Amino acid sequence: MIYRHFNAPSRAFTQFSNELIRHPRLSSDSVRLLTWQLSLPQGALESLSTSAQRARIGGCAFTRAKRQLKEEGFVHERRVQVARGRWVTQQLVSNTPLTADQAVKLLSRIPAPTCTDPVTPQVTPSTPTPAVGQPTTPPTDRHPDKQLGEDTSNLPARTADAADTDADTDTVDEPSSLEDARALIGVLHLLSPALRHIPPGMRDELARLAARWLNAGHTSTDVHEHILRGLPGTGTPVHRPGGLVRYLLRDVPPLAPPPRPAPQLSTRLQGTRECTGHHTQPMLFRPLTDETLCPACVPPGREPVHGPS
Repeated sequence: MIYRHFNAPSRAFTQFSNELIRHPRLSSDSVRLLTWQLSLPQGALESLSTSAQRARIGGCAFTRAKRQLKEEGFVHERRVQVARGRWVTQQLVSNTPLTADQAVKLLSRIPAPTCTDPVTPQVTPSTPTPAVGQPTTPPTDRHPDKQLGEDTSNLPARTADAADTDADTDTVDEPSSLEDARALIGVLHLLSPALRHIPPGMRDELARLAARWLNAGHTSTDVHEHILRGLPGTGTPVHRPGGLVRYLLRDVPPLAPPPRPAPQLSTRLQGTRECTGHHTQPMLFRPLTDETLCPACVPPGREPVHGPS
C-alpha cells in the first residue's frame, strides 16, 4: 500500500493537468522538457535546446522528445525573416495541444524579433586587413625546399616494401658475404648471353642484393638458378639486363624446410607384417620366412602362403 503526502508550495510553482503528466504517447524526457518550458516565467527567451541542456537531456533523447511534442501539438515552430535578411526560428510551447492554424494565429500576434534581441544578437562583420604587396600566383613544378616529413606528425607506418627498398641501399654488415656476392655477380655473363651487357655501375648494387640472399642461407648456385629461371625464352632480347637482375633479386625467399625423415616403427613392431587375410582391423604378425597370412588365417593341414620371391 502506497501513501502520498503533499506540501503545497507557497511560491515558485506551476500547475499542470494530470492528462499532461500522464500522457500515454509522451516519454519521460518529453514530459520533463515540456514542464520545464512551462515553468519558465512569462517573456523568458530560453529555447528548447537550452532547456534540454539544463535538464540533462542528451542530444538523441532531445531529438525524440521534441519530435513527440511536435507530433502531439504541444510545440510549434516557424521561420521568420528579420532585418538584414536574417532568419530566426520562433517556438511556441503550450500546455494543451494546438492545431497548426491555432499556432499560426498565436504566433502572428507576437512581434517579429529584431537583430538586437538576445536570441538573435546583432553581428557586425569585420573588415579584413588587406595583404601587403601585389597578388602573386603560387610557384608550380618545383620540389619543396625542405623535407615535409620534418613538420608532419603521425606519419604512416613504414611498409615492408619500403623496408626492402631501404635494405637494398644499405651496406651489408658481413664483408665476407659481400665479397662472395661480388664474385657471384661477376660471373653472370657466363650464365647466359642475355646477361653480358650489365652496366659496371650497377654491379655494386646487385652485389648488395645478392649478399642478402647469401646472408639468408642461400648458396651461389641457388642465386644463379633463380636468375636463370627468370630470364625470358630463347630469342627474346633483354634490353636492360641489369634492371632485370635487380628485379629478380629484390625479394629474398625463405629457405625450404629440410625433408622430414620417414616415420620409423617402434622397436617392438620391427619385423612384423600385415596379414592379407580378412580381419576387422589390420592384423600384424611376425612371419617366420616370407608368409603373407597369419597363423589364424592358414587353413588346417595347409602350408603357410608365401609371398612372391
